[in-house]
Amino acid sequence: MESVALSKRKIRRGSSVRRSHLPFVLPAMVIMIMLVGIPFISLVTLSFTNYELAMLPENIRWIGFRNYERIFFSETTLLWFSLGISLGMTVVATIIQLVLGFICASLLNQDIRFKSVVIACLLVPVAMTPSIASQIWNLMLNSEFGVINYILYNLFGFTVVWLGPDYAMLSVLIATIWLMTPFVTLILYAGLRSLPLEPFESAKIDGANARQILFRITLPLLKPLILLTILFRSIDVMRMFDLPYVLTQGGPGHTTEFIGLHIFRIGFSVNRSVGRASAISVVLILIICAISLVLIKMMKRRDD
Repeated sequence: MESVALSKRKIRRGSSVRRSHLPFVLPAMVIMIMLVGIPFISLVTLSFTNYELAMLPENIRWIGFRNYERIFFSETTLLWFSLGISLGMTVVATIIQLVLGFICASLLNQDIRFKSVVIACLLVPVAMTPSIASQIWNLMLNSEFGVINYILYNLFGFTVVWLGPDYAMLSVLIATIWLMTPFVTLILYAGLRSLPLEPFESAKIDGANARQILFRITLPLLKPLILLTILFRSIDVMRMFDLPYVLTQGGPGHTTEFIGLHIFRIGFSVNRSVGRASAISVVLILIICAISLVLIKMMKRRDD
């Protein structure tokens, strides 16, 4: 009986300890529900209606899954094309940013002069808003008076229509890499600086070469940070809107109409069908959640 009473007291003490953090967490939970929960519920609700921009409340009707049927099965929908180029851009841009970011971080991890100046220069694209960066790249990539074509013409004797149908996607990719590679560099540089020195010293004593140290010590130790960086960049690129909107407006035609631009065109630009745009937004959120869950499981598997 005494053991049963003791176990009950321990359970009550444990539950009281678990509840002791609630007063500190509750304000943040309330704010998150207001900022995330309520808009998400409104978005899902609108996706089941026929709501169009500036429609009167009395004309709004519940139409069930009709919006989802239209975006998935309509022959005129561009959803699959927008999802395809968004996923392709996410994969390519994330891989290139990781590779370039790791190379730059490894160079910064060496004893070089003016390191603080280089880090300060890396902070400029990170601090710059994508809309301003897009305007800069729009001027640089201009086919008539852009500085890039000026350099190409003087060095090689030809110019490129960067924002035309053949190179618009490449232009968005270049601007995206330039904008966010410094962010990846700074994260990986911080990770390299925090690695313990003992494994590297032991590997050098055992005669390991640079390639073995890189693939058997450095990258495995950085794996959680690399996965976290992939998570951040994948979500960022997947929902990208402002950079391609300012740079190409989704054109020429629909060449660079990423999923964010597609939602904007359906809901606020051409079709003005907010209900259908909300349905596409729900699909985008589910895709981002699926990508996030996969990467989080990989990080947890690494910790276990």
